[in-house]
Amino acid sequence: MEQKDDGEGVRAPKGYVPITNGGSNVNRFVNGLTALLAATVLSGLSSPYAVAGDGPDHGKHGNAGQATQPMCPVMGDEPANLAISTPTDDGPVFFCCTDCISKFQKSPAKYAEKASAQRKALDGRPRVQVTCPVSGDAVDKKVFAERDGEKIYFCCSACVSKYQSDPKKYAAKLANSFTYQTKCPVMGNTIDPTSFTKLADGRTIYYCCDGCEGKLFGTPAKYAKNLATQGFQFNWSKVKKAGDVGEAAHKGGHEGHDHSGHDHP
Repeated sequence: MEQKDDGEGVRAPKGYVPITNGGSNVNRFVNGLTALLAATVLSGLSSPYAVAGDGPDHGKHGNAGQATQPMCPVMGDEPANLAISTPTDDGPVFFCCTDCISKFQKSPAKYAEKASAQRKALDGRPRVQVTCPVSGDAVDKKVFAERDGEKIYFCCSACVSKYQSDPKKYAAKLANSFTYQTKCPVMGNTIDPTSFTKLADGRTIYYCCDGCEGKLFGTPAKYAKNLATQGFQFNWSKVKKAGDVGEAAHKGGHEGHDHSGHDHP
């Protein structure tokens, strides 16, 4: 760092302002420091990967200021990796490693209290609904129904009717239809539920558009931090794709779904 002589034989840092002129320079220094700190804080808040709400899709989960670090219910003192989870009737439970999933599944009652604490910790995080609670396929944001003041999205209009006829039947699938990965790891935009990569291990990475998949997998080290900031950690040396990104994978998932009465184009 470049320095300058402050007049007393001491090399002071560049930008140093001596306290003179009845404190006017002190005021200048304080004001400058305040502006610098404010700029730093605002810069952090403006990051597209900051944990913050993003519109009505997130429902009651947009209070970013309430978000705390979710912990693995099995290990207790290890942070959970939001890329490692298992579905339950109350929604997904997240773990620090895959070994903890089997331990949890063998004795879910043993970890029920800590799983509940994890949900409370996640309650302040934004989330996006990505799958239909009836079919399990990617949602179409133009197809939705409102329930308790919130929008529930579906893949097609036929699924809306099925859901409305028996909401309790689909309650568990709805609870597991969200992701906490709300931002594209490449562009930082809000994800599009129809643009995604299914991994060989069953996990999913979402994008704002289909074109971002190639960029992520072309240079994963460049974008991995943008997923990690959202709580999603991947061992990229072992990550393998299961199929194509976006609509192709979306259509593939529909093959086993009864489409009678569906209004797909």
